[in-house]
Amino acid sequence: MKPNRASTWPRLAAASLALVVASSAVADEKKGGWTSLFNGRDLTGWETWLAPHGLNVDPTHVFTVVQVDGKPAIRISGEMFGALTGQEEYGDFHLRLEFKWGEKKWPPRENVVRDSGILYYAVGEHGASPNKAWMRSLECQVQEHDVGDYWGVAGALVDVAGERRIPDGGKDPVVYFKKGAPALTVEGPTPRAIKAFDNEHPTGAWNTVEVLCLRGTCVHAVNGKVNLVLTSPRQPAPAGGTEPLTKGRLQLQTEGAEVFYRNIQIRPIREFPKPYRP
Repeated sequence: MKPNRASTWPRLAAASLALVVASSAVADEKKGGWTSLFNGRDLTGWETWLAPHGLNVDPTHVFTVVQVDGKPAIRISGEMFGALTGQEEYGDFHLRLEFKWGEKKWPPRENVVRDSGILYYAVGEHGASPNKAWMRSLECQVQEHDVGDYWGVAGALVDVAGERRIPDGGKDPVVYFKKGAPALTVEGPTPRAIKAFDNEHPTGAWNTVEVLCLRGTCVHAVNGKVNLVLTSPRQPAPAGGTEPLTKGRLQLQTEGAEVFYRNIQIRPIREFPKPYRP
């Protein structure tokens, strides 16, 4: 019996089109060198850490995969302090992702701004921070109207050009980033550097955050605009003094607020792309 070519050809055409589309998507990713760190289905490639429970124990489902605005996203409930930790280490890299605030807030941060964070160059043991929540790392702050600030976590140190002063409502001096100013070490009881400007979209909208690191310089960018540059990342050395900190894992914080992350991608770099050159 001869095949019905009239019915076979549309199926072959559809299959060919699907192959072309899939091949094009792979080619586009290879062209840009991007690797997706979230497959849209589950948390493959990540492990969980919650301060009360430890490694990969999440009884209240702080970390889940959901559909938001018609696309898959990682939901971090914020109910407990801890992190979603990538299993790979990265040195010179360009990370980009999107985040959006949810509605839920939890004690002890139910009456303050929503908070999360992107930790990079994360090294050592889980729970190294004083609250047993995070690894030693550099933090690109994800907090309402503070997105792009820097925090040194569990002893990490950097230098930031700027001036040191006490912020409104604060008690300890922090570094305010100012391009061309002398470099200051971000240290002390509040190891924070404040970005040059606020480029976050209104709460409830999606934002794109990027972190780029190359040969000891790291850049924070929010919605396409660089708002902080730091240099000379380092950590305490076992024999005393400090040593360079230029490679590590990624962590996404859970810190009292519901937040969604999606389109998490990373690529190696050999130079800063022109819009992000410090």
